[in-house]
Amino acid sequence: MPAPSPLITTRFDAASTANDVVADEDLTSVRAIVTGASSGIGLETARSLARAGAEVTLAVRNPDAGAKAAQDIAKSTGSDDVHVAVLDLADQAAVASFVQSWNGPLHLLINNAGVITPALSRTAQGWELQFATNYLGHFALSRGLHGALAAGAGERGEARMVSLTSGAHMRSPIVFDDIQFERRDYDPQAAYAQSKTATSLLAVEATRRWAPDGIVANAVNPGGVATGLQRNFTQKQKDYLAEAEAAGAFVYKTAQQGAATTLVAAVAPEFAHTGGHYLDDGREAHTVPNDADLFANSHGVKQWAIDPETAQELWAVSLDLIG
Repeated sequence: MPAPSPLITTRFDAASTANDVVADEDLTSVRAIVTGASSGIGLETARSLARAGAEVTLAVRNPDAGAKAAQDIAKSTGSDDVHVAVLDLADQAAVASFVQSWNGPLHLLINNAGVITPALSRTAQGWELQFATNYLGHFALSRGLHGALAAGAGERGEARMVSLTSGAHMRSPIVFDDIQFERRDYDPQAAYAQSKTATSLLAVEATRRWAPDGIVANAVNPGGVATGLQRNFTQKQKDYLAEAEAAGAFVYKTAQQGAATTLVAAVAPEFAHTGGHYLDDGREAHTVPNDADLFANSHGVKQWAIDPETAQELWAVSLDLIG
């Protein structure tokens, strides 16, 4: 049996910021989309891309918040190439409209947006909201923009997609016989975890399918960042987070530090032309068994989140769901 490939490392680590990663990068002529870019990690991701010269589109649900974020980015970077477009990832028609409105090549697609719900919520189709937003919306968006990404790869020799996941993926695989929580009791933490396992698997299968077109995708764990995403936490979720922090499973980062690994996947030369990886703290994470304890292995990735066969199965199920 051949020895496993060495893990990909970079000069960046947990303390690095997104601005550190782009400090020596010239992204002039690079076109990027960042979902969920009106606040938190998404805002800082977009800010650093703009600082390096990229044309950045903030794909946001709230256009007023997006306009405010764009003004903030322009003021802090001097860039006048920051745009706002409305995108509700929980609404497949809205995703299709966004895709249809996109013109020209695309070089970077940052699937950053996400939601956490304290109780069971469903879309109009009956899909569990966290899975529908965090994963299915990005699945449809990525597929819809495949042609634009391929055109971008034709221009620059590569295009990259970044899929934001979480250490929470360790709490749940894809439960294929009840993805939508129609038969099992609803657990918002398990639902979020499943959606983040799915976002990691999206990078695996997208790379397998699209690498011949010059497109690679990688999944990134931003680490612990206090953002508006936690505003709907239940007390149980807050207690669990406090327990994880006390156990040393993570140390809180700033939003700029949280965006750093996204930028590593997006621009670092070490991840040019190679995808399907799970990154943590600026480098590829080690794989741990599916029964590994989360607190003891918070900087690893469970096998179920990068398994190629599971990724293929999820892609097929997703196609059936969105028609």
